[in-house]
Amino acid sequence: MMHLAENLKKHRKLKNLTQEDVAEYLGITPQSVSKWEREESYPDITLLPALANLFETSIDLLVGMDAIRAEETRYNIHRKAIAYQRRGDYDLAERTYRDALLIYPNKPGMILGLAGTLALKGSTHEAIELMERGLPISLNERQKSTMRAALCFLYLKAGYETKANRLAAELPHARESREVIQPLIQQGLCEAEINENIERILLGDGKEIW
Repeated sequence: MMHLAENLKKHRKLKNLTQEDVAEYLGITPQSVSKWEREESYPDITLLPALANLFETSIDLLVGMDAIRAEETRYNIHRKAIAYQRRGDYDLAERTYRDALLIYPNKPGMILGLAGTLALKGSTHEAIELMERGLPISLNERQKSTMRAALCFLYLKAGYETKANRLAAELPHARESREVIQPLIQQGLCEAEINENIERILLGDGKEIW
């Protein structure tokens, strides 16, 4: 019921109802409705049909099943694309993400998923463009850390050594850290070594970043 509190409040306001109105309809106290909307407690499951009827919506929409199903769908897209990547089938992974972006054009996970695929495929400049677009809007810190680390090597591969060094200096103390990456960038890697580092970062240990 992770979306229930916000949906109760949203639908109540759409109907121009007060918490007292909802409480009176259900035969409970206004304090109970207030606690639901603050996520301090949940309504008894037997009250959900009455709430859905009052707000003229479905129980599924009230508890946020639409959002949950959308999240599951996006997660399955990532799993499918990553499976293709691990088999080395970057064309299918790319197609999976490009198709997904037609449905979710502004989802940072999809943008960065395609960027990672293109980085592995060797389409450096488009990968950079997508990472620069997706990173500022991503809220997933682990995802951002991984993509920033990969972007350092993509900058280096594209000949943007200053940008690579600047970004590497901003990396956190983590697995993909400045202590690891900045010395590599400064020592002057060949293209094969750059590609090896990009692949290690994006596919390395099977960690889940989506």
